[in-house]
Amino acid sequence: MTLEQSAVQMIANAQVGQRLPGVSATIAGPEGVLWEGASGFADIASGQPASPATRYRVGSVTKTFTAVAILRLRDAGRLRLEDPVSVYVAEAASSQVTLRDLLAHASGLQREPPGRVWEQPRMPAIDEFLATVGDAEAVLEPCEYWHYSNLGFVLLGEVVTRVAGRPYGEVVEEEILRPLGLTQTGWAANGPTATGYLVDPDTDSVAVEPVLDLEGLAAAGQLWSTTGDLCRWGLFLLDPNPQVLRASTAAEMRRLRIMSDPNRWTVGWGLGLALWRRGERFYFGHLGGMPGHRAALVVSPSGRRAGAVLVNCTAGGDIEAMGLGLCELAVSSAPALPAPWVPSGPLPTEVAGIVGPWWSEGVEHRFRYRAGALEARVPDQRDAEPSVFTQLGPDRWRTISGPERGELLEVTRDASGAVRHLHWATYRFDREPRPFGAGAEGD
Repeated sequence: MTLEQSAVQMIANAQVGQRLPGVSATIAGPEGVLWEGASGFADIASGQPASPATRYRVGSVTKTFTAVAILRLRDAGRLRLEDPVSVYVAEAASSQVTLRDLLAHASGLQREPPGRVWEQPRMPAIDEFLATVGDAEAVLEPCEYWHYSNLGFVLLGEVVTRVAGRPYGEVVEEEILRPLGLTQTGWAANGPTATGYLVDPDTDSVAVEPVLDLEGLAAAGQLWSTTGDLCRWGLFLLDPNPQVLRASTAAEMRRLRIMSDPNRWTVGWGLGLALWRRGERFYFGHLGGMPGHRAALVVSPSGRRAGAVLVNCTAGGDIEAMGLGLCELAVSSAPALPAPWVPSGPLPTEVAGIVGPWWSEGVEHRFRYRAGALEARVPDQRDAEPSVFTQLGPDRWRTISGPERGELLEVTRDASGAVRHLHWATYRFDREPRPFGAGAEGD
């Protein structure tokens, strides 16, 4: 089947088999939308069908925006992830957990704000939340176990407010949503929106869920969006606009910080992002839920595909499996084409004597100059990530990615200026295999 046929079948089967009032879905890549569709109803009473343009609550997918807001402030030098949250929110003085631990749900703080907020007729305003946050319990030691915490992300939203000097919601709106053109994403139910339902487990009846304003807890899950906007957001997190977020910071968000599935090692967390492994494929994104709504955003870095699924029911069905299945379908059925290879300009003088084969401890390493960067790899390990270097100064390089990340590469030349040997992570490299320690005399 084609991608379109497979996706239509998947969504229709989910809507019927999992008894979902409505399902909207989109698959996209850097080249644009590859497929979008829907099944069921956005509103049952009026008969309004679900569509890709329907807006749903995305719940905790909001946390990915909170994370980017925090990291933008870090990149601007206005906060440090290693600092305790109490440095920025004095009301949390009893907590010494760091911003980095909060982002990865590794803080050990209790899941929800104090006071059984989900039983109240309305959510607390931010000042009400701050008045009780000192009562929050540390249920685990930091980084001992992964423990999801909405409380932690409310604190991060307040950090944004205090460091930026203006409300968290305004920061996200003006510095993230508008510059990226996410016009269908916002804090309120505007435009064609889905009615949220609770589906009775024993009958085919449904009850309308209330539209709950998170008020002071907005940073943990207030946003509404469409599947198209979510896919655009996911692809931004893969390949960001540098005016909004550094590429290195987006990569940092996707780096594993803690395993949430320590038995099978299939789910972990980075900074504000869930990380999944299915077979040999790796995905990142986030799930979300609010009364009457659930969301999944899943992105394949290697396949350069994003899938988003939104449904208008509180429970029932497997939103994680739907999101991962949709993205995997896109990677399998419509793989992204690689960027065309183009020749580079003249080889820089400082790397002319470095490229080619070098040997250390009987192992060959091939140094190459590709796409404007010096890199090295073991020829027998073609599928492995290469080591990539950045130049620090004359004959000094730093490994910035791949094996030996962070280690120094030093170039030794003879009196004529020809490269004699290399030292990488202190190991000597020569143009031919040598016994261990041979040739070191007189260096």
